[in-house]
Amino acid sequence: MIKIKLKDGSFKEFESGITIFEAAQSLSEGLARNACVGILNGKTADLRTKLDQDCELNILTFDSDEGKRALRHSASHILAQAVKRLYPETKLAIGPATADGFYYDFDRDPFTPDELESIEKEMKKIVKENIKIERFELPRAEALKLMSDADEPYKVELINDLPEDAVISFYKQGEFTDLCAGPHLMSTKPVKAFKLTSVAGAYWRGSEKNKMLTRIYGTAFTKSEDLKQYLERIEEAKKRDHRKIGKELGLFTFMEEGPGFPFFLPKGMVLKNTLINFWREIHEKEGYVEISTPMMLNRKLWETSGHWGHYKNNMYTTVIDDEDFAIKPMNCPGGLLVYKSSQHSYRDLPLRMGELGLVHRHEKSGQLHGLMRVRCFTQDDAHIFMTPEQIKDEIKGVVHIIDEVYSLFGFKYHVELSTRPEDSMGSDEDWELATNGLKSALDELGMKYVINEGDGAFYGPKIDFHLEDCLGRTWQCGTIQLDFQLPMRFEAEYVGSDNEKHRPIMIHRVVFGSIERFIGILTEHFAGNFPTWLAPVQAIVLPISEKYNDYSKKVTEMLKAASIRAEADLRAEKIGYKIREARHSRIPYLLVVGEKEAQSNMVSVKSRGEDLGTKSIEDAVSDIKYDIDNKLIKEVKLSEENKK
Repeated sequence: MIKIKLKDGSFKEFESGITIFEAAQSLSEGLARNACVGILNGKTADLRTKLDQDCELNILTFDSDEGKRALRHSASHILAQAVKRLYPETKLAIGPATADGFYYDFDRDPFTPDELESIEKEMKKIVKENIKIERFELPRAEALKLMSDADEPYKVELINDLPEDAVISFYKQGEFTDLCAGPHLMSTKPVKAFKLTSVAGAYWRGSEKNKMLTRIYGTAFTKSEDLKQYLERIEEAKKRDHRKIGKELGLFTFMEEGPGFPFFLPKGMVLKNTLINFWREIHEKEGYVEISTPMMLNRKLWETSGHWGHYKNNMYTTVIDDEDFAIKPMNCPGGLLVYKSSQHSYRDLPLRMGELGLVHRHEKSGQLHGLMRVRCFTQDDAHIFMTPEQIKDEIKGVVHIIDEVYSLFGFKYHVELSTRPEDSMGSDEDWELATNGLKSALDELGMKYVINEGDGAFYGPKIDFHLEDCLGRTWQCGTIQLDFQLPMRFEAEYVGSDNEKHRPIMIHRVVFGSIERFIGILTEHFAGNFPTWLAPVQAIVLPISEKYNDYSKKVTEMLKAASIRAEADLRAEKIGYKIREARHSRIPYLLVVGEKEAQSNMVSVKSRGEDLGTKSIEDAVSDIKYDIDNKLIKEVKLSEENKK
């Protein structure tokens, strides 16, 4: 007999050799029916895994992230099986689960809409057949023979790349067999609600040197209603696409002369500078000083920092006077040079240095996506130099700033602690001290967080903040990285209270992450209906006819005198057309003026589709100023014309 500790802390005895699925059956038929995957001693495990010793076990359903991945991974195999049934000449590549669904890569010409429809119908048949999914393992030679006989060259390549002692596992459902590590469901039946969403090209193994494959994307749920809601969110996301709205509002553009390099237009610069001014306000309040470092520095610096060895493929380089230079992909080495430019005492610490630095990183063309993935962006960096005793308080201070900013925009967020990656530098002791420093700060703040094993920076562990927008999508923006390595590599020092030289500890942190990307996120979150304090144009004056143009100019000047970004629409157009245009431009306040308003120094105020009535110019200015000064956020929805 073996003893198993369950999620609720209770213990239950089972016969040795029982599977996780059989354990679920003994606990509850309902649990077994809905089980997707197990967590065995803290690690994800297939439901077919045999239990032969005392352990901790948590059986998860689709409601968990791991459960969703298992079901959607099974959906990708159902997709591949359907494709092989209909188009047997197709070669299989890979088909993992993703954050919101799954995909499978095929070596075949792109599928037509009619073919996608046929594949979906075949997938429904496979689900209805309730085919048992079985797992088996083979030695390397037999695994290679199986995939060679099946004429699956991509699978053969994957097997050849596995370690000699690797366990090579396969999953079989009916006539279909696939090389896969799993985990998977017990049968095809639970994949009841799915949809193939798009087709795209994808290079084999992500390399432009390899063949372009055809990728089919899809998503899957256990309930049709959940699928319906997801598809509605996808449609809403399309309407909120920042690239579409950015073009409509004249915020930014991209040109073929600079792929991946955004051009900000006048109204976009107003938005960007407003965010930057806000950044400066909160950082000045929190005791930061601002610096600026060169965009290009020589190879020696990047070798010292470790970027030349760890990050060179993502850097743009050039040669000046027979010496290698690189455009900075990060601001931190320059910040260290600034720190070293003068002597420091323990009394100077913590020293908080902020920098809005333009950085450049080489991203593959296929990965570029509007402002979300670009090749140059403004990173709202700050580097904090401190003593070991100051670590916790400084991390708490950064968390406070990030919380203040995200809360202001109405974002929820969750926190991940990323630990040491394989490609790292520094001693085990330093990494342990740094990781424990981040953990203890989060614990003292009472913040919930999850461990993201092996995803830290090459020089230190980090805390990542993933914000959630109004559509439920998550974006990684803020980060806090604790670094013992770069101060050591740059020989940074301070004089301690013992009058001896010591090495400072360094925090790298961003709040927005990339200002450009944050603008993209805000644009989609608010559907272009930015809070008044952020809006490029905060108020527009609309005369009902040309007779009231002079009065409109007067009102506009009063608004501008109060530091309100205002315009007047003096075109010879009907007032209904002007109002529709202003709403389509997402201008927060519309001030309509006609004979009655001009005679009484009044304005008729509309905001976000709501009629606020007739007010004196002074009261209208006061209301708008209150909205701006308090950075109010009102619930906004897409207007009917913006839904088109």
